[in-house]
Amino acid sequence: MRRFLIGDRLFEEASSEFRALLPRAYEQGLRPYCQCNEPPVAMYIARLDEQHLVKRMPLTGRNHDPACPSFEPPYDLSGLGPLIGNAIQVDANGRAILKIDFSMTKKGPRAAASRSAGPQESAIRNEPQKLSLRATLHYLWEMGELTEWQPSWTGKRGWGRVRTSLMNAASQMTTRGGQLSDMLFVPEAFHQEDKEAIAARRVTALCGAQASGTGPRKLMIAVAEVKEFIPARVGHRIVVRHLPFPFMLEDQAWKRLNARYETELELWRANDELHLVMIATFGISASGVAAVEEVAMMVVNENWIPLENVHERHLLNRLAGLRRKFVKGLRFNLSHEQPIVSVTLPEQRPCPVAMFIVSAGAGGNYQRALTEMIEARPEMTPWIWYIAEGDMPQLP
Repeated sequence: MRRFLIGDRLFEEASSEFRALLPRAYEQGLRPYCQCNEPPVAMYIARLDEQHLVKRMPLTGRNHDPACPSFEPPYDLSGLGPLIGNAIQVDANGRAILKIDFSMTKKGPRAAASRSAGPQESAIRNEPQKLSLRATLHYLWEMGELTEWQPSWTGKRGWGRVRTSLMNAASQMTTRGGQLSDMLFVPEAFHQEDKEAIAARRVTALCGAQASGTGPRKLMIAVAEVKEFIPARVGHRIVVRHLPFPFMLEDQAWKRLNARYETELELWRANDELHLVMIATFGISASGVAAVEEVAMMVVNENWIPLENVHERHLLNRLAGLRRKFVKGLRFNLSHEQPIVSVTLPEQRPCPVAMFIVSAGAGGNYQRALTEMIEARPEMTPWIWYIAEGDMPQLP
């Protein structure tokens, strides 16, 4: 059981005294310190679904003991590693400062042709100095602890919890001189009985994307679940869940979206249990139309855990069925030609397990990079599934 130091007092996590203290400590901005390691690890208090929870600070997960629930796998096993200290920096208050490679303003009465990252942009997407749009979504997902799964969460992670986790994570981040949560729009889960209050909050949340006056217009970032794509007179409408209006996408951007995210779209269309998550920069015209400027996509399973292919889905299903705690690795800016850990089993003994899936088409460079990655982390036990060799190996 975890213990936390708040002020000069030490508390057991499960104690009624600690639970009663959290709302007051949250209001006062007090910081808990996890006692799992020496020195103790600073954390923060978040409000989630009317509850107050202790959450880890950005980029501190590896400072926790592997047995601690707040432990994160080493960053260099995923696409997060190259970004630390470059695109992502942590200030003295524990807030993450993000350098992004996409525009948050729009010039002129019409946008330049909207774009979604295509194959020709691979050199930019592998640049560690800034976060791509996809990498920003991955970072929000990871810092929101949505890459983690444990059996007790079964049936308890819906869009409402996903939204709260994303907004809490964004509240710990800044970019372009502002707080990311002020630039981020994540639709509230719709409830008929609360529709008027939801609509009022939505109007307030979208103020930053509304066209007003002349000169460059500020954009916002939307993260939402795609419901369907519908052809429009010009371009396509992206219909997302929990919103009464679509996002408009121009023809050329729609073609690039289908080329760049062919795998994600194919996975989503082939299985009704999967969700397609969109991140997009957007603005709202004077007429009230929401138009996408840039967009990226990610597929997640029924538990909102990201996945890249059917093999990862099979592995995630097996681990969930065995009631194993696991952490999903994400690619961020890295291309598919570079290895990352697919899943980590942090509670495995005597050592945490790093699970890799090697596609049938992986070449010599991929294998050499994978070997170097494994050798650099001798404290992790590797588990490798070579797709070309057939069925999934025995799980640890």
